Amino acid sequence: MKILEYFKASFSRKMARRYFKKYSYRVDRFRVNEDGNEVEFANWNNPLIKPYVLTKFEVDFFKKLIPRGSFAIDVGAHLGSLTVPMGFATGTEGLVLALEPNPQVFEGLKLNSTLNAGKYNIIPLQRGAADTEGEFHYASSEASISNGGLVFNENDNTLGKHKLKETVKTVQLSSYLKKHYLEWLPKLSFIKIDTEGFDLIILKDLAPILKEYHPLIITEVFYSKHRSLSEKERHEMFTLLHSLGYALYNVENFEVSAAVDRFEKIPILAKEDMPSGHTYNILGEPSTF
Repeated sequence: MKILEYFKASFSRKMARRYFKKYSYRVDRFRVNEDGNEVEFANWNNPLIKPYVLTKFEVDFFKKLIPRGSFAIDVGAHLGSLTVPMGFATGTEGLVLALEPNPQVFEGLKLNSTLNAGKYNIIPLQRGAADTEGEFHYASSEASISNGGLVFNENDNTLGKHKLKETVKTVQLSSYLKKHYLEWLPKLSFIKIDTEGFDLIILKDLAPILKEYHPLIITEVFYSKHRSLSEKERHEMFTLLHSLGYALYNVENFEVSAAVDRFEKIPILAKEDMPSGHTYNILGEPSTF
């Protein structure tokens, strides 16, 4: 029976890579608090996506990073696997703004924002972040578009040959925040950015906000076969954040690290120390302001 299940699952993954299909969601329940009450998370039934397991480690981890009642932003939120524990950290007095341009997974993010009533305030926004308002194509390496990123035209295959038929919209994040969340900006405590190579563009756009409010930052040095940050761009990311008063650390695979009771920070002391050759997550801690 196990062999049969293995081949069935393998076949499902192959089909998801080759053919577009809309997949349903299911709501799973987890115990993450000492009170024994269950919390909910909507997992996607796409066979290419490993079901997310919400743990007490993640919730406690974000509670150490994000003050209750503060404002946090998740750029590239996907289903909300980090958005939800961020929401538990900010609580009902705070707010999490979660941006995700991919309509295939935005449905799950939107559902997760409505679960666990009375536990958090999450606002899902079906937009990508950029340095301008506009429309981009969305590309992926597999047909079900379970993950991917923005590309400038439909012939750009740097993130994969599969494209959504519709373009996705972007906001200039700095302007959007000042227009819609000006009253929350003094409470801005945390920003996570994961945009498959657009992180530097977004950081440059957010520079005035980072300089004024000094939130903790998790951003990405993206690496793939056809699109990666160049040495010049990696150096520019270091120089920008360093000039804004941030101490930088390589935290490698942050999403995995958040699920364990250990968080290793490797100091990045010079632009030449910026990691390359793989995708790495960078922690920016405000050190001077």
